[in-house]
Amino acid sequence: MDPQTPDAEPQSVEAETSSDSVTATAATVVKITTGKLSARALIDAFEAAQLKSDLPEIYVGDTVKVGVRIREGNKERVQPYEGVVIAKRHGGLNQTITVRRIFQGIGVERVFMLHSPQVASVKVERRGKVRRAKLFYLRDRVGKATRVKQRFDR
Repeated sequence: MDPQTPDAEPQSVEAETSSDSVTATAATVVKITTGKLSARALIDAFEAAQLKSDLPEIYVGDTVKVGVRIREGNKERVQPYEGVVIAKRHGGLNQTITVRRIFQGIGVERVFMLHSPQVASVKVERRGKVRRAKLFYLRDRVGKATRVKQRFDR
């Protein structure tokens, strides 16, 4: 049996001296190990460990309440931010949502990375019925024209 094949077991490798068999076996093990752990595989494994599993299904048009962690000195609190999701971008660990709300008569938008440690919780308050993937047209609307119809089937 060839010592370079990945199926070779350390006991089945036969050589003239015992030191040669140990060296050949160690070289085989190192080669197999480095072949399986590529840079992309390491990055994918790390990102999979960082993903949050308790996120709800969020769609564009939904009204959500995002709990944002805020540190003030040595104290930490969670501040809610409620608004309409006007955009979703990316996927996986880099997934973001843009939430728009009206604060003191002025439109404020924040972009949240959903899997960030700064986002404590995400709760869907109501589902929105929209026909577009991005709701940037809501920026130009004022008052009751910014309302999104409610959806009851999800």
